[in-house]
Amino acid sequence: MLRSREPRVRSSAALSAVVTDVDGTLTDARRRLDPEALATIHRLGELRVPVILATGNVLPVALGLYRSLGLTTPIVAENGGLLYLPTESRVLRLADPSVALRAFRRLRRAKLPVRRLFTDRWRESEVALDTSVPISRIRRALRGFPIQVEGTGFAIHLIEPGAGKAPALARALHPLGRTLADCLVLGDGDNDVEMLRAAGWAVSFPNGSRAARAAADYVTRANFAQGFVEGVKSGGLLDRRRSR
Repeated sequence: MLRSREPRVRSSAALSAVVTDVDGTLTDARRRLDPEALATIHRLGELRVPVILATGNVLPVALGLYRSLGLTTPIVAENGGLLYLPTESRVLRLADPSVALRAFRRLRRAKLPVRRLFTDRWRESEVALDTSVPISRIRRALRGFPIQVEGTGFAIHLIEPGAGKAPALARALHPLGRTLADCLVLGDGDNDVEMLRAAGWAVSFPNGSRAARAAADYVTRANFAQGFVEGVKSGGLLDRRRSR
């Protein structure tokens, strides 16, 4: 059962940062960036509210968006397998890619016609597959194998157990003096569920997965990036005055 489908506004007093997924959250259904969503991020920057990207995409893609947005916060990429720390100019690998590669080889031995994404040539901590093979078949073929299989709607991720966006965000937020409980978190996929459950205010969308919607405090009326704008407003962060 979803926690809420009705518009609710939470006081921003307990919230001091925003964590957001990218594909399907800052974009439309065709993965095109939404101007109003980007304007909302710029407005959060003007209010000095940190915005942290937490994406299943590879770091080069996330870094390009991050720089275009003028962000200075850490980046969680590859579904939590990589953490970019800009203040230290370094990247931490938080998942062992050999685990995912062994799982991928097992799928090929099982004669499943799985295909790795084009962007996997830049992926360092996991394996991402296209959605041509249903995730249920992949999970059955990997039953008993020590691997996490997570769907985003755009891809299927194979990643070492214990890795994910939420553990990576715990490390990303620590230097900022924050935890996920201090954050408004927005996401639409099964891979976002753990961070949504830990959030101070969790937002998902009608187009989100059933698990993501069930983990949310607030399910927006609008889909995709327009839902992002609505979701940020629901947390009350845009109502605050710029800190001095």
